[in-house]
Amino acid sequence: MFPLKDTQPSYSRPVVTTVLIAINILIFLFEYSLPEYSRHYFSRGDLIRMYGLTPDHFRLTTLLTSMFLHGGWMHVLGNMLYLWVFGNRLEDALGHAKFLVFYLLCGAVAGVAQVLLNPFSTLPMVGASGAIAGVMGAYLLKFPRARILTLVFIVIFATTFEIPAVILLGYWFIIQLFSGLGSIAQTNLSDGGVAWFAHVGGFLAGMALVKVMGTRERYYRPRNLYQ
Repeated sequence: MFPLKDTQPSYSRPVVTTVLIAINILIFLFEYSLPEYSRHYFSRGDLIRMYGLTPDHFRLTTLLTSMFLHGGWMHVLGNMLYLWVFGNRLEDALGHAKFLVFYLLCGAVAGVAQVLLNPFSTLPMVGASGAIAGVMGAYLLKFPRARILTLVFIVIFATTFEIPAVILLGYWFIIQLFSGLGSIAQTNLSDGGVAWFAHVGGFLAGMALVKVMGTRERYYRPRNLYQ
């Protein structure tokens, strides 16, 4: 399932969301310009080893840098799609500066969650999905009745449905949680390159932080989504 847009009205331009997407895309283009591996030149593998989050030799700075690296085109484009759909409304609710702090904190908590649950992993973790999971968790609390236009593939066909945010995001979180719990029995708490507990940690952090940080005054008042 791929979310395409939501029904929640917005009152401001998503400046920070747009800049975050641009930065992620530009950094990925730089990654892609590097050779995958090389003995003589700085390579993509070197970049990920230096700036990815590796639990076995954890460095505080990689909690930030790992958020802006991605493993492939589908990884970065999928993350940016989710960030656009859910980030622009949450940025409107929090305000630009507060949203940026919120996003970075969620990404950091997501990284810490994965490190704590898999401290001896030597695999670098990269991607914005932990921070975006935080955005999704906050969106679930703030806009549970919003409807998300979602692209759904049924065998060889594709169609779209409007799915309530509480169902779509609740389902997404349950999948991450049970996938993470299932991975505990494995040597590495990831499955197919997915850091499940980073997603879980980021999602829960987003739900907690949006409560602590609060939203703009207009979002405290009940609204009719169908006006």
